[in-house]
Amino acid sequence: MKLTGAQIIMECLKEQNVDTVFGFPGGTVIALYNALYDYPEINHILTCHEQHAAHAADGYARATGKPGVVFATSGPGATNLVTGIATAYMDSVPMVAITGNVEKKNLGKDSFQEIDITGVTIPITKHNVIVKEIEDLAPAIREAFYIAQSGRPGPVLVDVTKDVTVGEGEYTPEKPKAIEHKNAFSEDDIKAAAEAINESKKPFIFVGGGVIAAEAEQEVQELAEKLNAPVTMTLMGMGAFPAS
Repeated sequence: MKLTGAQIIMECLKEQNVDTVFGFPGGTVIALYNALYDYPEINHILTCHEQHAAHAADGYARATGKPGVVFATSGPGATNLVTGIATAYMDSVPMVAITGNVEKKNLGKDSFQEIDITGVTIPITKHNVIVKEIEDLAPAIREAFYIAQSGRPGPVLVDVTKDVTVGEGEYTPEKPKAIEHKNAFSEDDIKAAAEAINESKKPFIFVGGGVIAAEAEQEVQELAEKLNAPVTMTLMGMGAFPAS
């Protein structure tokens, strides 16, 4: 079916079972905000500032385990997301940031509120991309959600030029690609670790955020009690082990 780029973005969010989006409107994403009215199943949280939106999306992802989604306009709107994106990157939190940009013909011409947000965020995203053609839009959004959630989670940014959001293109629904969480450790690795622990004289457990992400709190407690080992936590690991 033929849809506008803004509608294609919203349909892709529906595919990914997104129910909440955080953001702040602006000129290059106005078509996306207009499209929101036709998707009442997706709740938009209007924040006072784009930085608030990025941190809110980060918090949503931590609380639900689902990717946080944030919208922002071009230029200062996009750059206001940087601290929130960096936080998600450092703490391995799945996030998808969708930003608007000027029309393709105006890229690189110092247009009003134009900035190379993909260049800015290269060091603090797992992946980012600028979409300049409408046929690339749906694949880019779908890939963003897959990358954000697969392996070690993290933020992905999709920058979309204004002519893509207002233009029309073909959209074909797809089911989300299954997220694979591969175990990087072999049985031999686990056996070697167990032997090293058994041979140690003063085992000590240092708990990080991975325990919370893996919902392995009970297993860590059982291991600590079996070893009679002291436990401490990183900032991200706080709450993974009972303070008592």
